[in-house]
Amino acid sequence: MSSETLFYVFGIALAVSAVGVSFLGLWVKGFPGKAFPLVVLWFVVLVGGATTYSVLHAQHVDEEKAHEFEQANEEIEAEEEDVEAEEAPAEGGTLQLAAEPTALAFDTTELTGKPGKVTIDLDNPSAIAHDVAIEKDGKEIAGSELVTEGKTSVSAELAPGDYTFLCTVPGHAEAGMEGTLTVR
Repeated sequence: MSSETLFYVFGIALAVSAVGVSFLGLWVKGFPGKAFPLVVLWFVVLVGGATTYSVLHAQHVDEEKAHEFEQANEEIEAEEEDVEAEEAPAEGGTLQLAAEPTALAFDTTELTGKPGKVTIDLDNPSAIAHDVAIEKDGKEIAGSELVTEGKTSVSAELAPGDYTFLCTVPGHAEAGMEGTLTVR
């Protein structure tokens, strides 16, 4: 028998005995008389048994609750890690790009970055104004300011895929100031 069952057995026996002794005390003159030590012993056994098994049952319940709390904490921690992973900014990064000083061209036609906030730093040593923009399927996602003999940058949150970086000054991209930005 489990400690819970024995607790209930002793508890019910204690309650029934208390009612029975009360009725006997009311109906039988001179009760308990010589049976007094036996009645006291009976109640000591019942109270001791109920107390013992209630403590054992409480320990068992505490162990079960501790196990349930441990499982719940593990689930909460796993959910928090998932939320943190979703909320954590992806790596992204900063990519370097330069305009050629004497031609309408960038120093590269291919850039590679990681998903997240990607920044392209453009160094334009030329007296001709240039900028840099990021496009996807012909639609501009982000663009920088025009600069001459200076630096500018553009940043965008990018998912994995292929993008185009280019100078938006009319005719510059067509002359060769564009390239592929691969995010993976």
